Amino acid sequence: MKYCSHCASPVEYTVPPGDDRPRFICKNCGTVHYQNPRLVVGCIPVWQDRILLCLRDIEPRRGKWTLPAGYLENGETVMAGARRETLEETGAEVSRLEPYLLFDIPHISQLYLMFRARMASPDCHSTKESAAVRLFEAGEIPWDDIAFPVIEKTLKVYLADRPDSRFPFQIHPILEKMKKD
Repeated sequence: MKYCSHCASPVEYTVPPGDDRPRFICKNCGTVHYQNPRLVVGCIPVWQDRILLCLRDIEPRRGKWTLPAGYLENGETVMAGARRETLEETGAEVSRLEPYLLFDIPHISQLYLMFRARMASPDCHSTKESAAVRLFEAGEIPWDDIAFPVIEKTLKVYLADRPDSRFPFQIHPILEKMKKD
């Protein structure tokens, strides 16, 4: 950040009085510009025993498979955001959303909140964000072509919990960058 969004004056990166970390502060109007983690919300959409994945048609990781997820919008609840992202990326409507996994990813300043969800029907289709969508049996998941490490971890935790039909809410920190080709 170089300029204040309130008055367009230059900002400096320093610790404000009474704070414990550096922030961007406007030299002219004194506005402190706080930067906080972004929240990504998404679903594990399920129809019968199959999981809905979408093939990304946008960067990053275009041409790789993922669960439907994206940034929460201002004025939106986390459940509404997860439903919207699922509809935008797969054309599928979901219900019975249950909070399932929270991932802390401080090195990229993101939080992922993933819900378990039931698809209203098996209807789904490609969209402007997804070149293809498909329902996968557990043994068909294209593990070598999963877009993001957090999505791979989500799928593995879900599949480990599924045999017992016990899905406790879990928090997983991802404290270092996970390699993905």
